Parts: sequence; structure tokens; C-alpha cells
Amino acid sequence: MSRLRKAYIAPISAAAYPRRLPGIAFEDFCVHHNQYTVTRVLGIGGLLLIALAGCNGSGGSPPVVEVDAGSVALRRLTTEQFARSIHDVLGAHITVPSRIDPDDRRAGLLAVGASFASVTPSGLEKYEAAATAVAEQALDPTHRDDLVQCQPASVTSSDEECARAFVERVGRRLFRRSLTEEEASARVAIANEAANTLNDFYAGLELALTSVLASPEFLFRVEEAEPDPANRSTMRVTSVSMASRLSYLLWNTTPDDDLLTAAENGDLVDEAGLAEQVERLLASPKLETGIRSIFSDLYDFKQFDDGLVRKDNALFPVYTQALVEEAKEQTLRTIVAHLGADKDYRDLFTTSESFLTRRLGVAYRVPVTTANGWEPYVFSEDARREGLLSHISFNALYSHPGRSSATLRGKFVREVLLCQDIPTPPANVDFSIVEDTMGELRTARERLEQHVTNDACAGCHTLTDPIGLALESFDAIGMLRDEENGVPIDTSGELDGVTYEDAAGMGRALRDHPALGPCLVRSLYRYAVGRDTEAGEQALLTFLNDRFARSEYRVRELMREVVLSDGFRTTSGPREAAATGDES
Repeated sequence: MSRLRKAYIAPISAAAYPRRLPGIAFEDFCVHHNQYTVTRVLGIGGLLLIALAGCNGSGGSPPVVEVDAGSVALRRLTTEQFARSIHDVLGAHITVPSRIDPDDRRAGLLAVGASFASVTPSGLEKYEAAATAVAEQALDPTHRDDLVQCQPASVTSSDEECARAFVERVGRRLFRRSLTEEEASARVAIANEAANTLNDFYAGLELALTSVLASPEFLFRVEEAEPDPANRSTMRVTSVSMASRLSYLLWNTTPDDDLLTAAENGDLVDEAGLAEQVERLLASPKLETGIRSIFSDLYDFKQFDDGLVRKDNALFPVYTQALVEEAKEQTLRTIVAHLGADKDYRDLFTTSESFLTRRLGVAYRVPVTTANGWEPYVFSEDARREGLLSHISFNALYSHPGRSSATLRGKFVREVLLCQDIPTPPANVDFSIVEDTMGELRTARERLEQHVTNDACAGCHTLTDPIGLALESFDAIGMLRDEENGVPIDTSGELDGVTYEDAAGMGRALRDHPALGPCLVRSLYRYAVGRDTEAGEQALLTFLNDRFARSEYRVRELMREVVLSDGFRTTSGPREAAATGDES
């Protein structure tokens, strides 16, 4: 088939995004949501003022939230989104190439870096090869009848009507919108020419499907904006673009047919229509996938998938790839079960409830009765395994190949869980004291105390090390220990004025830290909109923080609040090229 490979790759059109219109528009109305009445007043420059009051009319002076949302994004599908979209549309049996283009960028989150990720020429070749492999599997004789919902007049020649029905139905799911007449006809022409030349109707469909999978319209999520007809000084994300925003946030995959139909009917720019679809998505079992994807991205678990978490086999013979995969899965199962039961997000850092396999039981030194597979497990107090930060996954990820790292672990807590910036160390810092584990300084605490006598290091290390030193009872792969080089480990410390004696105490201090909840709010919002927050959204974040606290830190409720917020639904339009330089 290579002699006929002329896969049609549609260019991304320069969408004519309408710009914000000048002028002043005002509109007052109420929307009843949960226990509150939300009053919106649209004012100068599209600023959105949201006033909250109790639905019973009580509550005194309501707070006001100003929202001036940021730009829409052009986001390349992440590796996981690429695979999940293919599996959902074309079949779970398909083996999807996992390493296509190395340009995976993190801007704190892969979901944010995706709006700056490009496709290199070699990457485009890999995408085309992947598209060809996927199309062949999707339309092989065993599975083609599940995917092609019409019977061709002949399997040895073209059938334009059947080919068009296939292209339009499958293309709609993969492009996350209906194909234009030009897009559909180009692919039907490819299918017809290949079928007649090769005397194989399904070979023609393979080429047509390859062209869809290799198209930028599939590889990138193209978000569009439009003026709000009711308030033309305000830009909103279009109904069709909202379908992708919702689906990739809550399910991390392409929209299903019901969501696309609602989008094309304009329901997702309607208060009631949007709320109906949000509730349907939140109630779906697919929400588990969305939660897993959010926290995998937040904790940078992709390093496990890419084989970047390596350990010295001579020092840690129990550490294998199978253990790594199960350790990551243990943490994600714990998160999903906890949040799926609508428990307090903060309790993830103190809970003893988890899931184990027998292999993990060996590493944790606890009995696991199930010979094959997973079982729920509650760690005893003697096990000293309270909260996510006691898991093997976290401690192995934030360690060096041959030794633990109080600094890396503390930096993770400060930056990822508390959203506090830790500067990059100066280039000329001497790390030899820290790295010399066999010298006179026998413990990590002793080495770090000596290291921070350097003024250039002290500022950062005083923020990170007291946190990480509480976790020194876990070695470089997360196994429990009481001594380092024969010297008892001191795990005492303090987190912003709260003292503790061990890892469990540090977990409790973290659980009650005032920045923990707001940090998740900020991270989830950034994940949802695919960019950093902007100055005009700070009041909205404060509002979401308050709502998260009022819900007793229920993540499902936070997700609902985010997707129904005007920060998620409105925009300043497309990002200006000058604002992003060469990265756009």
C-alpha cells in the first residue's frame, strides 16, 4: 500500500477568531446553583462580576468576583490522550505506539505544556507511521465489522456511500466535531482511489482513516472563541470547543456522541444544557480516568512510564519494573477510591487505607493474602505508612538512583502540593558533601546541615529539607528503615511553624496547611484551561477556594465549580504570537 500512500493531512486553518468588541453591556440575572444564587453583572471590557448570596436571601453583603479570563489554546494531545481517543473510537484491542514525538513539555503540568508543544518533521513521520499501524489494526478482518456500520456493495471495489458514512461517523469522533464537506470528500476520494486500484474496499478505508489520524485536526485540540450574543463585549468558548474542554478534563478522552450532539446543538453555551452534560460526565465511571490523569500529571508519574526512575540494582535488588508499575498503580487506586467516595481531599495525606499486591507487600514488609491481583489494605500504626507521602511511588520518584533525597521530596511538597516557588540552585554549587554518603557525615541530616552553611544554599534548603528529612525513614525506593550507615535517623522537623517528630506528623501538618486546598484549586484550574492563571482570574480562584472549603474539600464538587465557572467558559480570544515568542 506504500505506493498509494498519499494521506491527506489537512492544515490547521487560521481561524478567524472574533475579537473583543468595545463598549459597555450590562445584564443582571440569577442562576440557582447548589445552596447559592449567582448574580452576574457584565461590565466594561467584558469583566464579569459574580455576586453570591444565600438562596434564602440572607447572608449580608455578598462577595464580588471579577473574572477576566485568559486566551484559548491550541493543545497537542498528550500521549495518554492520543491513545485513549483511539481506543474509545476505534477499539480497545489496538496497540498504540507510545513514543512518537519527544517534544513533551511540562509547564508545571503536561496539560499546560501541551499548548506550547510542537511537532517536529521527524515527529510528523512517526505520527503518520502510528496512524498507518492503528488504521490497519482497526480495520483488520477480525474487527472491521464492529467499526464499519455499513456493508459495501463489493469488497473488491469502491463504494462511495459506505465510505462516506464511515469517514463522517469516525471522523466526527476523532476531530471532535463534524467534518466539513471538503474534509469528508477529500478522504472519500482517497478511499475510492485506493479501493479501485488495490481491489480492496477496506484497504481504501485504511488510507482514509490514516489521513484522519495524521491530521492536525486530530493531533491538536483547536479551541475557538466567539462573541457572546447576549453581551458582545465578552468572548466565550464555542459550544463545540466546550465539548473537548469538558471531555478531556473529566474523562481525558475525546467527546462521546451525546456530548458532541449537545455541542453541535449549542447546548454547551446554555446554562441548563451545560449543567446537564456536566452532571452526566461527573456521574460516569469514566470520571475515574479523568481523576487518575489529573493526579498522574500533577505528580509527574509519566517519569515511571518513560523508564526514567532508575535505581542501583546492587543496592536495591527488590526494585523492578513490575514493582514500579504496581507502586504507581497503588497510589492512583488510593486517590481514585478516596475521592470517588467523596472524602476530604486533605485526608489523602493522613489515610492508612490503600491497595496492595503481594509483590508490593514484600516491599512494604506486610502480609498480603491475595496471590494474584489487588486487595484493599489498611496499614497498621506499626507499619508507619500514613498518607500518600509514605508510598513507594512517591519516595522512589523523588530520590536519586543510589540514595534518598530530602531536598527533592521537600521541593515536591512545596512546589506541587503547596504551590510555592523554590528557585533553581546556582550553577556553581558544590554538592559533594551531600553526595558523599560514606564519609564522616553519616546521615542525610548531617550532610545537609553542613551543606547549607553556604549562604547561597540556605534560603532554599531551609524550606525543603525539614519536610524531606521527616521522610528519611524511607530509603531511595521507599522501603522502611530506622538507621542510615548504622546511625539512627532523626525525622523531626517543622512545616511553617508546626513541629512534628516523624513522617506521620509531617503528613498531619501538611493536611492542615492553609495552602494545601488552594494549591489544588490552582493546579486543577490550570489543568482545565491549559495555561497559567492570569491576573484577572485571581478573584475567581479565591472564590473557588472558598467553595472548595465549604464543600469540605470534595474534589468532585471542585471539578463541577471549575467547569461551570466563567473562567472555564469565557476567554480573551486567541493567544497573541508576540506573547509567546518562538514557543507558540
